Amino acid sequence: MNSRERVLTALEHKEPDRIPVGFGSHHSDGIMAVAYAKLKDYLEITSGDIYVYDVPQQLAIVERPVLDRFNVDIVELGRGFALDDSYWADWVLPDGTPCKIPAHIRAIMKEENGNWYICSSDGIPIAVQRKSMLYFDQIHWPLMNRNDRTFDNLESKFNEIIWFQASSPPAPIGYDTEGLCKLKQGAKNLRESTDCAIIGVFGGSLNEAGHYFFRIDNFMMMMAANPRRVHKFLDKLMEIYLINLEKYLSATGDYIDIILFGGDDLGMQTGPMMSKAMYDEFFKARHKQLFTRAKELANIKVMLHSCGSIYKLLPSLIEAGVDILNPVQISAADMDTIVLKREFGKDITFAGGGCDTQHVLPDASPQEVARHTHKQCKILSRGGNFIFEQVHNIMANVPPENIIAMFDAVNDR
Repeated sequence: MNSRERVLTALEHKEPDRIPVGFGSHHSDGIMAVAYAKLKDYLEITSGDIYVYDVPQQLAIVERPVLDRFNVDIVELGRGFALDDSYWADWVLPDGTPCKIPAHIRAIMKEENGNWYICSSDGIPIAVQRKSMLYFDQIHWPLMNRNDRTFDNLESKFNEIIWFQASSPPAPIGYDTEGLCKLKQGAKNLRESTDCAIIGVFGGSLNEAGHYFFRIDNFMMMMAANPRRVHKFLDKLMEIYLINLEKYLSATGDYIDIILFGGDDLGMQTGPMMSKAMYDEFFKARHKQLFTRAKELANIKVMLHSCGSIYKLLPSLIEAGVDILNPVQISAADMDTIVLKREFGKDITFAGGGCDTQHVLPDASPQEVARHTHKQCKILSRGGNFIFEQVHNIMANVPPENIIAMFDAVNDR
């Protein structure tokens, strides 16, 4: 089997020749650039620079020698773009390591007293990386102190949110005629250059979009105290998403295998952020509309990124049309993989859960990491419907020996 066949076989709930592997294939199975530089040094890979494609999370592009070393089977659509040196600008990581970041993001950054800010197109500071920080924090919520009830100008506020303003390749390509032409050509070129499965990252968050626009505490209280306003906000958001989804898949639908809607975190460490009844009221029908429309437009599988303890919401998410769940946060309450596999394995594919990045990967010995990874793979891979990914991104403090032990444990099975 080639990589794409391996992934598609797992998605059809059949066992492929080996467990398919994802690493750096989207924004939640990657590696922070500080850790990536150390990993390259440990592997004695001297070619290439450190390219930080996701500036808010400080995630590095995982280069071909590393992908080959770990037998990675999936790539992100963005890999077909940002291929010219002019796309990139020089920067320095918090530990002093030189790197490259997208030039369109560097152009909206400013430094004050050792703190780095990302700004909106109007110059409003919207995120900060302070001296002691490894990533950027959102510091501006465009609707937090507004009494807007029609949301007619909602689309104009996207550039005041870090996750949209500081977006990754293929950004800054837009959805105008010229942009869609470039998007289609880049997607086609990538498809023809790799036998890996390709993930297209669309976004389309609903719950998290409320957090971005209002701040999480305000949005959660508004869901309880003013549901009519929340529905109005979500309706306007859906208008924008459905138009953009049609444009996005008109350009990429023939060349991707999976579309990722995320993040749309619905869980905390101890349980869901909301009751099942509240999820069903605000989000289920809207998720279903997005997922159904995506599958009407292209022959693709739908992946949802949702962190935390979401066991109680999984029946509703499956009914909404989720095919693939990421990151399967096994350290959260009720997220035992034996239970998840038994109760939901017939309905969804687990892309994640392969190694706990909260406690095991950063703190255990390489031998303990390998044993833990073997155990998780044995549970999750039976019958197919499993793509190995560690639980979320590899943080800056993870030793390279542990990263290698994790991937070798998957590939040695």
